[in-house]
Amino acid sequence: MDQYSRIFASCRLPGPKHDSVLLPAPGRRPPTYITVVRNFQFFQLEVYNSDGTPLTVDQLHWQLQRIRAQSWKTDKEPLGVLTSDHRHTWGQAYTTLMRDKLNRESARAIQRSLFTVCLDAPVLKVSDALAASRLAAQMLHGGGSYSNSGNRWFDKTLQFIVGEDGSCGVLYEQAVAEGPPIAMIIDHVLDYCKDPVPVRAPLIPLQLPKKLYFCFTPEIKRDIEHAKQNLDILITDLDISCFTYCGFGKELLKRLRLSPDSVLQVVLQLAYYRAHGELCPTAESASLRRFHRGRTETIRSTTSAALAFVRAMADDSCQALERLSLLKKAVEVHSTLTEQALDGQGIDRHLLGLKLEAIADGFRVPELFMDTSYAVASYWKLSTGQVAARTDCVMCYGPLVPDGYAVCYNPLPTHVNFAVTAFNCCQETNAEHLAGSLQKALDDVGALLGNWGAGSHQRQP
Repeated sequence: MDQYSRIFASCRLPGPKHDSVLLPAPGRRPPTYITVVRNFQFFQLEVYNSDGTPLTVDQLHWQLQRIRAQSWKTDKEPLGVLTSDHRHTWGQAYTTLMRDKLNRESARAIQRSLFTVCLDAPVLKVSDALAASRLAAQMLHGGGSYSNSGNRWFDKTLQFIVGEDGSCGVLYEQAVAEGPPIAMIIDHVLDYCKDPVPVRAPLIPLQLPKKLYFCFTPEIKRDIEHAKQNLDILITDLDISCFTYCGFGKELLKRLRLSPDSVLQVVLQLAYYRAHGELCPTAESASLRRFHRGRTETIRSTTSAALAFVRAMADDSCQALERLSLLKKAVEVHSTLTEQALDGQGIDRHLLGLKLEAIADGFRVPELFMDTSYAVASYWKLSTGQVAARTDCVMCYGPLVPDGYAVCYNPLPTHVNFAVTAFNCCQETNAEHLAGSLQKALDDVGALLGNWGAGSHQRQP
């Protein structure tokens, strides 16, 4: 549960050499305000009344309307894009920005706020087929310096995004928390929205939301221009393909006593094999919530059992029963690896710890870490993760390597939401192509499981 205490009123802080994390000071009264940003302008909004009660829905609506009235101009500098730049570059720009007292006060107000609410301008409509992918891109990066990217403070742990066109989502910075706690917050928020507690607004006058001002020197404006160029290049390079698979969901897989996550990981191996003719090192993030302050371990999904299954699927002479047997074996192996990782028995964080200890203590880095096979085995061409939420949504993020993919998924009872990303600069990868291969692999595995499920159902008394 430790991660929940770090999500609010926290922020990543850039540094000249390495970053740090701003966390709420223990024992001190927590902040009572949020940050709201619209048209690249930041506001400090108190969300508690003077008597200590939280603002009601009506009061919040009134205050957001006041912010909207104050931020109608769109000719402001998109300061938020600075936070999207390379960490070293942003660290240098941050040093320049914080020289000015006004800038220091405003930046610290953003960093210490409970969270940020981004009120985005509407974006160009696209076809229904591309709508989900476009929405994911908007939530992830804001669409570019000419769109809503200036409406972000990317270092902030938690940002709720609401567009004038009705789009909404959440952006979070991973320095203090994993995906599951964020998914829990989203579920909680949407549950509350369905059945809010009616509270009458007290007759207490509300102070006007405080606008946060910044002083833009020529040097800061130059840093913003460079950040805009770098961000737009990065956004143009990122390829996102989101889709919903409706053939089956976790309900069927649980009924067959199979781990939904393990089945989907084996399906991913099949999809990649068909798209590229080989398997690759695959990392799945496992959340170590059984441990105090536990973060993650890596589940290595590329196994001999998975290879045997995907080869059987490529062999026309292989019968359905044999394929099904190999599928079950691959799923069992992955489930075992998952349980080991969750118990702290994975290898990757352990080895990373040993490597960092050697460096910190001035020892020679052990030869294992210099071995080519270790480097190849840890070059994650397929970065994957299950972020399960009751809400019909999906999380997305970018690949870990230039010629790789990232695949995130949310298995729901009768369907599964997927987000696939790749980089356009790499001719070997294509997010839409892998997404298509993934849908075909899901159909084929679903057919195998359907035959098995029908057979087991017929055998029941």
